[in-house]
Amino acid sequence: MEQHNDNFRSRVGVLLALAGSAIGLGNLWRFPYLLGTNGGAAFIIIYLFFVFIICLPIMFSEFTIGRRSGANAFRAFRKLSPGSKWNFMGIFVVLTPILVVSFYSVVGGWTIDYMVKAATGAFSGTSQQLGSLFSDTISSPLGPIIYMLVFLVLSCLVLLAGVEKGIERFSKVMMPALFVMIVIIAIRSVTLKGAGAGLSFLFNPDFSKVTSQTFMDALGQAFFSLSLGCGTVITYASYVAKKESIVGISAQTAIADTTFALLAGVAIMPAVFSFGISPSQGPGLVFVTLPYIFSHLPLGNLLGVIFFFVLFIAAITSAISLIEVAVAYVKEEFKVNRVVAVIISFVVVAVIGALCSLSQGNVLHIELLGKNLFDLLDSASANVLMPLGGLFSVIFVGWILKKPNVSDELTSSGAVRLKKAAIDIIFFLIKYIAPVAIIVIMLGAWL
Repeated sequence: MEQHNDNFRSRVGVLLALAGSAIGLGNLWRFPYLLGTNGGAAFIIIYLFFVFIICLPIMFSEFTIGRRSGANAFRAFRKLSPGSKWNFMGIFVVLTPILVVSFYSVVGGWTIDYMVKAATGAFSGTSQQLGSLFSDTISSPLGPIIYMLVFLVLSCLVLLAGVEKGIERFSKVMMPALFVMIVIIAIRSVTLKGAGAGLSFLFNPDFSKVTSQTFMDALGQAFFSLSLGCGTVITYASYVAKKESIVGISAQTAIADTTFALLAGVAIMPAVFSFGISPSQGPGLVFVTLPYIFSHLPLGNLLGVIFFFVLFIAAITSAISLIEVAVAYVKEEFKVNRVVAVIISFVVVAVIGALCSLSQGNVLHIELLGKNLFDLLDSASANVLMPLGGLFSVIFVGWILKKPNVSDELTSSGAVRLKKAAIDIIFFLIKYIAPVAIIVIMLGAWL
């Protein structure tokens, strides 16, 4: 493996960085709703099955590509299979994170804006008034762009410090803080009057609610929650020492991601039910419903600041991993230093992000396929580019790389003891099961 000058220096650092990449806004505004509307504990069982049987093999594949090549997501495929017709795959896993982080940074800017609003007591009035506040906020031509730029600058400052002193150090501080703060909010939430209804909504096993859509929701959430198919795992894996266990780190990342999603559900849904509000998902939940709840709680402003700081951390740790894919690509392919690579990546993302933000209002009212630019990039990334990136990765590892090479990575060249039967099962999942699952996700999203 080609050695970078800057790598992760500890297993904990690798794990927290990958957890930071995986834990994002979807854990907070989508998972709790899916959990409650799809049978509670019944959904958890299905979700965990998909995580460990389908999504982990995809993660193993991307980890194998990244660490074995020791290169950026674009060069990795070419390096592992010189002259192969599959070299074009690299473009998908570089383009996708750039598009994703462009609109994701707009939302990251919203979290900073709402942190300020919470601190200054701006959450007052009816839920309809707070809904209007949100609409006015995101459709403003200037404010969201300023906050987006602040968000991007903060993300890039971490990246300027490098892998060990930037990404690893930041993750070691922020990820434990993220868990502590979500636990604080969860404790406050479950002590509210009527919170039991929210817990029942989340965890009461109701298999009558399990439908074919439940399986699609669980599979899609598991796939996207682990940041698969967008180059982040490949890029981070290229910074990981050979002695570290791919299987162990991937499994622990999945456990951390799922644990946080469950904690988010406990933090949010009991409060929603306590105020007799119908549960929902998406931006409306975190930027309208929860501010209304905070405005009616003792120390609500403080809780609001804490909650939106949680959102901010979840957003920025994911954004850092996405931008790093572009930084590594620019740095290695154009032979420039990290500072120049970060600046170039910042400019590209900022320009696309500004256009996404303007498309939310009347300044850039252009629609394609019935969607504005923000929604179009969101939909295209989630339903096309990310699944294609994941599909290409498992096909490449399962059908292009030779099994001994994959086995060598899974066992860390013998440093990790793994039975032959376990390796055979993992390789079978990578070669056959995972590709079929990804195709199912894509067809489910398109049909």
